[in-house]
Amino acid sequence: MGELKLSEITSVMLGVRDLNSSLEFYRDKLGLKVKMQKPQLALLDAGTVTLGLSPGHVRVSPQVNGATEIVFRVENVRAARQALIERGISFMNEPRQVTPVDWASHFRDPDGHLLSIFGPQGRV
Repeated sequence: MGELKLSEITSVMLGVRDLNSSLEFYRDKLGLKVKMQKPQLALLDAGTVTLGLSPGHVRVSPQVNGATEIVFRVENVRAARQALIERGISFMNEPRQVTPVDWASHFRDPDGHLLSIFGPQGRV
């Protein structure tokens, strides 16, 4: 048998309670483009990864969120954070340095999934 190698993540599926509310959050507040939308599934363009929003995942899981974080790369953490605050996003923390050159700031989606912006600190 040949060696199996998983080389890249193509999609991340999130269980969501209310598809319309989650679509509003990811599309209208975070600016992700909807690639496909059906009554029980929405797929959004998140660069090289597709983000799926699925109420069906909630029905088969005892909890909606867990120890998962989705990280969005940005060119300027402070400016991106300010723009998201202006769109109604509440952040859990001020930007903080997480690597020698990158900073991060965390927030949650309507179902409590942990999200963050990550990149150079920048200025507002």
